[in-house]
Amino acid sequence: MSLLIGDNLVVSMHYKLTDDEGNVLDSSEGSEPLNYLHGAGNIIPGLEKALVGKVAGDTLQVRVEPAEGYGEVVPELIQTVERAAFQGVDTVEAGMAFEAQAPDGSIQRIVVKKVEGDEVTIDANHPLAGVTLNFDIEIVNVKEATKEEIAHGHVH
Repeated sequence: MSLLIGDNLVVSMHYKLTDDEGNVLDSSEGSEPLNYLHGAGNIIPGLEKALVGKVAGDTLQVRVEPAEGYGEVVPELIQTVERAAFQGVDTVEAGMAFEAQAPDGSIQRIVVKKVEGDEVTIDANHPLAGVTLNFDIEIVNVKEATKEEIAHGHVH
């Protein structure tokens, strides 16, 4: 009997992720399937919800709106800073990504959106914030997680 996807099960799946224009954003094609522990928050909520009750061998298409994916774009995370904030970086150009320490001490990824003179516009939103995500999924395997995997909250 096939296991139905649910909490504390290890799911292996192949996937292709596209935006609404059909651009491929990510894919497991040509590599190992993605393995994750269901119910542990290892994948975005909208995709995890859509996989509940599926079994190995199932294929499905899942559309995930931003609220159930990487969130909406938060305008406060887009700021203009002085070029001097990039000490030690010779050239700062649009599209460059950096890691910066957030006020709470965590590390956040920022992307340079534009450079005008000594002013640099940066965006700390997730690169897929505000994007509707379209997944083509093939469930490869579903199995019981080990006690260690459950305790650690991820697949080993």
